[in-house]
Amino acid sequence: MYRRDFLRKGFLYGAVAGLGSTGLGAFTPAIAGLKLENLRGNYDLVAVRGNDLVAMFESAMQEMGGMSQWVKPGQTVVVKPNIAWDVIPDRAANTNPELVGAVVRHCLAAGASRVTVFDHTCDNWQRSYQNSGIENAARDAGARVVPGNFERNYRDVSIPGAVRLKEAKVHEQILDNDVFINVPVLKHHGSTTVTIAMKNLMGIVWDRRFWHRNDLHQCIADFCLFRKPDLNIVDAMLVMNRNGPRGTSSADLVRKNSLLVSSDIVAVDAASTLIFGEQPSDIGHLAIAERMNIGSLDLSKLNIQRVYL
Repeated sequence: MYRRDFLRKGFLYGAVAGLGSTGLGAFTPAIAGLKLENLRGNYDLVAVRGNDLVAMFESAMQEMGGMSQWVKPGQTVVVKPNIAWDVIPDRAANTNPELVGAVVRHCLAAGASRVTVFDHTCDNWQRSYQNSGIENAARDAGARVVPGNFERNYRDVSIPGAVRLKEAKVHEQILDNDVFINVPVLKHHGSTTVTIAMKNLMGIVWDRRFWHRNDLHQCIADFCLFRKPDLNIVDAMLVMNRNGPRGTSSADLVRKNSLLVSSDIVAVDAASTLIFGEQPSDIGHLAIAERMNIGSLDLSKLNIQRVYL
C-alpha cells in the first residue's frame, strides 16, 4: 500500500491523477489552534483510492482510528444508506451493499448493542431493499433492516433556525438511536446537480415533496440544523454522472474508485463534489450550508489524509 498524507501547502488534490479529474483544493494541516481532542477521528477527512471498496473502507477506518471513535459499547446505531431505487448494484443508483455490510460489522465489532438499517425509498421499498442487495448484506452482517415507507414510524420535530423547513416528520430510528451513520452514494441529480451526504438525509423524513416545492436547496441545508450524522461514508466507487438519481443504464456510470469518510457533512460533500467534477460553491445547498455556518467549503483548513491501495 502506498500512502501520502496531505501536509504540504499548495498540494492540489486534482493535480495528481487520483480521486477525480478536478481540483480538491489545497490540502494542508488543520487550522492553527484546532485541538486534537475536538476532532472526531484522527483526521477531518480521509479519502481512499483503490479497486476494492471494502478494503478501502477498512483502510479509511484504520486511518480515522477505528469505529470506536463514534460507537461505544452498548450503544445503538442507525445506518442510513441510499436504497431508494429498485435496481441492481451494478447500476450504482444505491449505495454498494458490500460497503453497507462492512459498516454494520464495524459497528458491532465496536460494541454496538444493535445496528438498524433503513431508507425511505422512492421505488417500492421491498423490491428496492431486495434488488439493491442491501437488505441481505445488512442482515448477513448482523443488522436489523426495517422499512422507512410507513408514516406511522415518523414523528414531528421542529427545526430552530431554519429558513424554510421549520418542521418535519423524522423517522423514529433517527430519533431513538444513539449513533447515526450516513452512507450515501455519489451521483448526479437532475434537481441539485449532485446528491451526496446532505441530500441523502431526505430519506429519513416523510414529506419530501415539501422540500421540492419550497426551495429544495434551502430545505436540504435547513435540515442539517436538526440532526447531522455522526459519521459520513461516501461511496464514490462507480459514479452516475448523468440521468440521476435513478439512471437509465450502465452508460451513465464512470469509475472513480474512491471512498471518503468524515464527521463533517459539508466537507465530505465538498470533496465528493470535486470528484464528481463540479465546484462545491456552485451547488446551492452547499453554498447555503456554508452561509448558515453548518460547515465550511474551504478544504484547505482541514487535516486530510489520502490513501492509495
